[in-house]
Amino acid sequence: MTPPREPQRVVIVDSGGANLASVRIAFERLGVEACVSGQADTIRAADRVVLPGVGAAGVAMQRLCDLGLEHVIPELRQPVLGICVGMQLLYESSEEGSTRCLGVFDGAVEALPTSAGVRVPHMGWNRLLPRAASPLLADLGDDAHAYFVHGYAASGGAGLVAACQHGEEFAAIVTLRNFTGVQFHPERSGAVGAQLLRNWLEAA
Repeated sequence: MTPPREPQRVVIVDSGGANLASVRIAFERLGVEACVSGQADTIRAADRVVLPGVGAAGVAMQRLCDLGLEHVIPELRQPVLGICVGMQLLYESSEEGSTRCLGVFDGAVEALPTSAGVRVPHMGWNRLLPRAASPLLADLGDDAHAYFVHGYAASGGAGLVAACQHGEEFAAIVTLRNFTGVQFHPERSGAVGAQLLRNWLEAA
């Protein structure tokens, strides 16, 4: 008989975003109790860490610096999931406010280009376009759509798992070592978002 799996200690970084409660509730729906903390020791002791974010990159990055987490998060060895602005903070910099970020992923986050018929910010449901095999995409289906709200994005590069098309193509899911970033909001993406979070929880 397979022994029961130990409950995972999931910590959501208190990045000051308005989506902290909805992210916590999304994990509760999966049977996982997640706590919100800005304490470095609590974050280091977690089995998995979530870096959420809404609003401006500069404000969110300043919040991490105020908490003394700008060096803690890049050094984490457990799985880390960055959501929306939280994903953007994992890059070297963001064009939004000329913000220096955490530097986990190479490259910069840039403003989404405008063109005829393409509105910025990008708001609403859009299709995820697989670009590499990954357990994160398990059971998402061939026509998975997720909910996006953002005006800035990374173009892709190494570690690209899935892209999205809004005018030009941008990175929707990226991975590097123990770090994963998703540009969309899984907590607002219905069954697709719940499956993505479940896949992340089950990934080694």
